[in-house]
Amino acid sequence: MSRQPDRIADLEDLGLDLARRHTATASIGAAVDPAVIDADLAALERDGYVILENLISPEECERIRAAVTPLLDRTGRNTFEGERTQRVYSVLGKTRACDRLVDHPRALALLDRLFLPNYLLSQLQVININPGEAAQLLHPDDAIYPVARPRAPLGAATVWAIDPFTDDNGATVVLPGSHRWDDDRRPGDHDTELTAVMPSGSCVFFVGTLWHGGGANRSDQARLAVTAQYCEPWLRPQEAFTLSTDRETVRAVSEDIRRMLGYSIHPPFIGMVDGMHPKRLLHT
Repeated sequence: MSRQPDRIADLEDLGLDLARRHTATASIGAAVDPAVIDADLAALERDGYVILENLISPEECERIRAAVTPLLDRTGRNTFEGERTQRVYSVLGKTRACDRLVDHPRALALLDRLFLPNYLLSQLQVININPGEAAQLLHPDDAIYPVARPRAPLGAATVWAIDPFTDDNGATVVLPGSHRWDDDRRPGDHDTELTAVMPSGSCVFFVGTLWHGGGANRSDQARLAVTAQYCEPWLRPQEAFTLSTDRETVRAVSEDIRRMLGYSIHPPFIGMVDGMHPKRLLHT
């Protein structure tokens, strides 16, 4: 007998997709070979990060560079943002050039394994580290959520190399295995720090519990990257995309991005608007 969607008999029923017109959809990550994702996930579970090489073409990197370079109009407000680092926030409202990075199937396939359905985009930034920038403070991204460690990650991130990442141009620094540390553990001289060296068009994917940071740029060239961060669907994202992204943009992006912007429901009704699915707003 099929379940009657209007009959809620126990708590388990509240965990089901109760939407009628706007039911949940699978991500494009479902099209990726499961064996490939098994290997990616094994590396992620072991080290806390995995480097995924050559996911986008040199031509795509140049299109992204051309679109975002005019937006690089200011440097960071503090040493964490980087006094010689340029950042662009609210990227989706300014260009479509980075969409392919946000919803790349290889990234979504890992997120599908890590998190509950309808996980969210937490933030999207362009980051340009200029010559002379100092190394960023090492940190785990999901330390913003006050939940004791060790624990499963509550978020994950990709950092996409638009320029090649080298040992000396500000490539992301990662501490393998640090995703398993408890709250009292801090990086020390004895801990291994690796630089995520990778060609342009590649990304480093890491869980939110991994200690990492932007490297020092000791070269004579800037290092351009795009980072997308994601979180569980029941958490508050870092950027309030439902406020910063207008409806015209929401209609223009892919279904996967639309869902990750908050036009989705975490059962039974987290994310609703006036008691209804937020996608109804797009029909007005």
